[in-house]
Amino acid sequence: MSAAIFPVAGRAFGDGDGAGTDERSADDRARADAEALDAYSRTVSGVVERLAPSVASLRVMRDTRRGRIPVGAGSAVVLTPDGFLLTSAHVVAGGGRRGHATFIDGREIGFRVVGADPLSDLAVLRAEADDLEPAALGDASRLRVGQLVVAIGNPNGFAGSVTAGVISALGRSLPARAGRTVRMIDNVIQTDAALNPGNSGGALVDSFGAVVGVNTAVAGVGLGLAVPINDATRQVIGALMSDGRVRRAYLGVAGGPRPLPARARRERDQATGVEVIEIPPDSPAEAAGLRPEDLIVELAGARVHGVEDIQRLMVADLIDVPVEVVVLRGGELLTLRLVPRELA
Repeated sequence: MSAAIFPVAGRAFGDGDGAGTDERSADDRARADAEALDAYSRTVSGVVERLAPSVASLRVMRDTRRGRIPVGAGSAVVLTPDGFLLTSAHVVAGGGRRGHATFIDGREIGFRVVGADPLSDLAVLRAEADDLEPAALGDASRLRVGQLVVAIGNPNGFAGSVTAGVISALGRSLPARAGRTVRMIDNVIQTDAALNPGNSGGALVDSFGAVVGVNTAVAGVGLGLAVPINDATRQVIGALMSDGRVRRAYLGVAGGPRPLPARARRERDQATGVEVIEIPPDSPAEAAGLRPEDLIVELAGARVHGVEDIQRLMVADLIDVPVEVVVLRGGELLTLRLVPRELA
């Protein structure tokens, strides 16, 4: 009777001598591991070769009565050959900020701040050059959890430093503040590529060499966050380049998510809205007649499921433009007319 053969973890055990098969399997696994590691290394090194000339190390200075003094450091990404750079707003926060951008070829070029937007943590600088190598901007909306990414920046003063990892989570939110205004940065990228002080403003790059995020914060041991490059942030970047600032509409509503009552949920096929918690005096929301405990379910014709939906609608096009806001009050739907003002 022939012997039974049982496959176990790539090996075959039977009555015969399996030593040769075992050795061949081990060799095959080792060869496959080496090929995978080599492919990973080639991908990372290729990304670095492509992007390193487009990432600058920043030394930020502040003008004082006694002259310029150093106030910080960070990283930046080249947007255009004629000197526009992208970085994090907190890297260049404060008035009178200038500095020097150092590139991998050794050049040190002066820069000034064109505009900064603390509510997206993005800023645009202008370097005194016309022959820089721009990075290609990607689309973070196409990212997937587990995807390879490379962080290039200036951590702890080490220019051109590189770390690699994967996208560990998508859709995170990060609070940002400008004066008394607090806003959530949506769709923040979480990665396990090591980020350290000085990485802020540097590039988070996909395996094709496209910048998909701007490194902004360290979330904890082994975790980093990046502001995504997407349609919304491209608009912010464009506004900073052309106008030096970002105009936003203002409602004057402080609120949070709340489930809709069962009846409204069935009728609208909508699970949540935004409950009004506080309304500042002399705000557009007060003028429109909104009240605390109102549940906002629709604004300017778009359904509102959470605070981020309202924030997404607060663009310059809505400033001083009457819009309808639909609220649930006392179990009944009510439509109010609201005119957003410009956020000061």
